Amino acid sequence: MLTTREDKIMEYFKAFVIGGGICVIGQLLMDLTSYKITPAHILVGFVTGGVFLSAAGIYQPLVDFAGAGATVPLTGFGHLLAQGAIKGAQEKGLLGAFGGGLEASAAGISAAVIFGYLMAVVFTPKGD
Repeated sequence: MLTTREDKIMEYFKAFVIGGGICVIGQLLMDLTSYKITPAHILVGFVTGGVFLSAAGIYQPLVDFAGAGATVPLTGFGHLLAQGAIKGAQEKGLLGAFGGGLEASAAGISAAVIFGYLMAVVFTPKGD
């Protein structure tokens, strides 16, 4: 448990550096590749990368170190899907692997849909 102001500042700093680093990787991929990688490519690549890094046991230590800096970016969503699939497979066998990732991420996906809808209702987009 963090108790001092300095510990909190360090926690925020680690989250900022790791989360920002993940974002910088995506931006560099879009800017520096001869084949223009689109944001859709980055989305799929980061989620898939998070799954593979989680399955290899590499992503959890990063989450332990950086907290939200590792769980908020898209790689964190891939990590969540992988952990859910692993847990589902352990509890329910092979079929549990298919639903486990969705079960683990259902609250976050639901929140994104609900808040996105609410923002669309509150703020009317302007047409051309």
